[in-house]
Amino acid sequence: MEGGGGGRRVVVVGAGLAGLGAAQRLRGHGSLRVLEAGTRAGGRVCTRPFAQGLVEMGAHWIHGPSPGNPVFRLATHYGLLGSEAAREENQQVEAGGHPPLPSVTYGSSGRVLSPQEVSKAHDLFDTLLTSARAFWGAKELPAPSVGEYLRAEIGQRVPTSAGGKEEDAQQLQLAILAACLKLECCISGTHSMDLVALEPFGEYISLPGLDCTFPGGYSSLPDHMLSALPEGTILLNKAVRTIRWRGSFHEEGDETRDFPVRVECEDGDVFLADHIIVTVPLGFLKERHQDFFQPSLPERKAEAIRHLGFGTNNKIFLEFEQPFWEPHQQLLKVVWEDESPLEEPSANLEANWFKKLIGFVVLQPPEQHGHVLCGFIAGKESEYMETLSEAEVLSTMTCVLRTLTGTAASSALLAPTLPLGEHGPTFLDPTQNLRLQGTPTCLLPGACSGPGGTALPTPRAPTATWPLAAQGTTLMCWPSPCPRTPRTPSLCSSSSLARPPTAPSTPPPTGPCCRAGERPSALTASLRHPAPLPGSEEGK
Repeated sequence: MEGGGGGRRVVVVGAGLAGLGAAQRLRGHGSLRVLEAGTRAGGRVCTRPFAQGLVEMGAHWIHGPSPGNPVFRLATHYGLLGSEAAREENQQVEAGGHPPLPSVTYGSSGRVLSPQEVSKAHDLFDTLLTSARAFWGAKELPAPSVGEYLRAEIGQRVPTSAGGKEEDAQQLQLAILAACLKLECCISGTHSMDLVALEPFGEYISLPGLDCTFPGGYSSLPDHMLSALPEGTILLNKAVRTIRWRGSFHEEGDETRDFPVRVECEDGDVFLADHIIVTVPLGFLKERHQDFFQPSLPERKAEAIRHLGFGTNNKIFLEFEQPFWEPHQQLLKVVWEDESPLEEPSANLEANWFKKLIGFVVLQPPEQHGHVLCGFIAGKESEYMETLSEAEVLSTMTCVLRTLTGTAASSALLAPTLPLGEHGPTFLDPTQNLRLQGTPTCLLPGACSGPGGTALPTPRAPTATWPLAAQGTTLMCWPSPCPRTPRTPSLCSSSSLARPPTAPSTPPPTGPCCRAGERPSALTASLRHPAPLPGSEEGK
């Protein structure tokens, strides 16, 4: 039984940024406890060591870093940002989200696509996306979802031709538009833009400011927020089983004071409170809200939980001995040249999941991170990837990159190796600290295929096997010579560009492994984000 302190008692469930923010505001106003089910605070914010530096397995950027952004204000207050991000002129730039990064676009034919053709298609897509935001508050809509609206507009604006070079150019434009649509799925945190309601799409407002990152890692923010709270405020490994509210509860031996809230934990601990703030993930509420709250939540709240969508984004981190990209390139985009936004995508996830990959961000600066790419993938394809072993994911990424770059990466791109942790490599969800998958099995070379089942380039034949480094690790096949003595990496998880389309601007949604001269390596993980569904109360 937990007692403690006079005045009003408040219990906060969840120690992500929302829970920590609530605790900060309530500090000094009575008795406060924050109960976190996991082993750390921070929620979707999760910075881990990888390669030569750090990677953001959770939130990555501050979107719209300017005084109107509470995350920016906190980061500035704690002195966590670089001098460039703190400049007033950077805070005033109307970037509308991510400012364009120096990029190169690879086509599935193994060629670099014309920057002019890419820019032409991107300009059209941006124009259509802007027009889709104009229906906020409209009573009559041309389509129920953003996806249906965009397809109709693209069908009208991109003419069809009888053949020849003109038809090839139109097909390339459609393929680039299909890639733009995938990027928007990542940004909106959804499998398809058909699942994002058109009317509220324009409610999202981009704050001014050039997107920035934390030089010392995003986790420095919750770390500072945590250190500002009185010792003992945050209780880790304290999973809540049931919240009983609208009651009249008493502490043992004290019948003089009633508490309307009783919080029962999985380990048997009980906390009585006057008020409770619940900041758990939407996915948890969807699965558990009926038995988590006693009595049940009011129907309007339960209906909101049911109607909110829940998308999946994953990051894939790949480290290379040497970069195959140019020093100025910060974004490697991917276009599958046979695709079109006017056609239904393949439902065969096993054969085509990797085609949902939007491309790779080059982590900057390389002297801090090494030669590391961060890939983004969303939707059902992202969820299917979670069912694969990391060995399968890494082998497929090798095949995809070799297909896209042709011979450009032949000397730099090596078959990725697999970091082996204490429990084997897994996908992790940073909001729940749960393993989503077990130890992978050995993948033989040549196991990946391209469009229509055609074989993709395969790594070199295996010449060695990984030694059994520690009890519990798995004997792995290596498609290239063994790396040096294995190290034990930390297992991490990742976030993305995703953000709820109807929410104000908020951060999105971004152990020692290989060093220079060793094999490349990777980490993968997942993070889910809510989005309103067409036809729901939130999407009307």
